[in-house]
Amino acid sequence: MESQRQQKVSEQLAHLAADYLGRESNRQSLITVTRAAISPDLSKATIYFTVLPDSYQETALDFAKRKRTEFRSYVKKHTQLRRLPFFDFEIDHGEKHRQHLDTLEI
Repeated sequence: MESQRQQKVSEQLAHLAADYLGRESNRQSLITVTRAAISPDLSKATIYFTVLPDSYQETALDFAKRKRTEFRSYVKKHTQLRRLPFFDFEIDHGEKHRQHLDTLEI
């Protein structure tokens, strides 16, 4: 169960990641940040996102992983976190499965 602090930091990081990826991406695909997960000690954060069209998923994931250092600097500039977490990016497969199930229920 997430603490209130974890939840607040996760939400803030998700918003910052959405803003950052929106500015830095080449716009060939739509990258949507779905959530951020942070460890209890706030030392590691994973940003989850989806990509449209699906064929650009690997390209977008490579791009996001290459931009981790720049994203960390962006977070440092836009937050007042004392210690910045190590960032990673992942495709949100859970969200993809949910969307697929939604299409089957119609």
